[in-house]
Amino acid sequence: MSAKVPPAPFIVANPGSGTTLLRMMLDANSELAIPPETHFVPELIERAREIRRGAGRKPTGEELAAVIAGHRRWDDFGLDRDQLAKRMSGVRGEAGARGALRAFYSLYAERQGKSRWGDKTPGYLLSMARIARTLPEARFVHLVRDGRDVALSRRRWRRRAGAPERTIADWAAQWARWIKVARRQSRRLDHYLEVSYEELVADTEQVLREVCEFADLDFEPDMLAYHERSSERLRELDRSLPAEGAKGAREAGHRQAKHALTSAPPQAAKVEGWRTEMDEADRAEFERVAGATLAQLGYPTES
Repeated sequence: MSAKVPPAPFIVANPGSGTTLLRMMLDANSELAIPPETHFVPELIERAREIRRGAGRKPTGEELAAVIAGHRRWDDFGLDRDQLAKRMSGVRGEAGARGALRAFYSLYAERQGKSRWGDKTPGYLLSMARIARTLPEARFVHLVRDGRDVALSRRRWRRRAGAPERTIADWAAQWARWIKVARRQSRRLDHYLEVSYEELVADTEQVLREVCEFADLDFEPDMLAYHERSSERLRELDRSLPAEGAKGAREAGHRQAKHALTSAPPQAAKVEGWRTEMDEADRAEFERVAGATLAQLGYPTES
């Protein structure tokens, strides 16, 4: 890794694990900017690979800028496409996808008045090894939350969005599978840290200090006051997402409301909510499917 590129924390997790909370905390650091979820990184890496193999040349900055600017989340970042393409055109000396991604993230950080950048896209948990090969500076922070609370969170928001219902067994299987995938990939990573959502809520400063040390970032007290600026940061999501392929449209109000809790200090009531909000049948079914993973992670089970 080039000495000029400092470590970049990548927050990954099962969706519904509180990653926006951790994003807001880290983003409150005076050095670090973390954009809204990007989702295009694996696609950009693959596109660069296709060009190298198919055309026998390095992809141009304009070609890779088109991948980012053509993504349905592009407008979340508040960047100018021409400026991004110009920035990317100057990185031909680096591997295509690596230079393009560094150009995007650094441009976003500069817009926020910051010198460093990171990422918060839960689904990158499935692509950590691939991203690490492209961005050696990536340091993966895997936020782990009790799967029963994850299932409640995801089911609640899918209902509000009018998305098709899924069974509790489906949620349990996905949660356990993603935990296993992350731990399997972690054996091939130089930089991987598991962080407990429950500990983040209960002892916020201590956990943040651990994450900062992992990312070679100075801890700042303002990180504990993240909620004072969260509403402003979430304005980036004040737009609807168009449908794309199998992904349905997302209304601006739903996107904002999904992260509204980050405008308040950590809430202990969000820990072990399954004890009061999950009915007995669903709890038993979740534990039947994913009980071994819950136990492995130290979560109590009732069965």
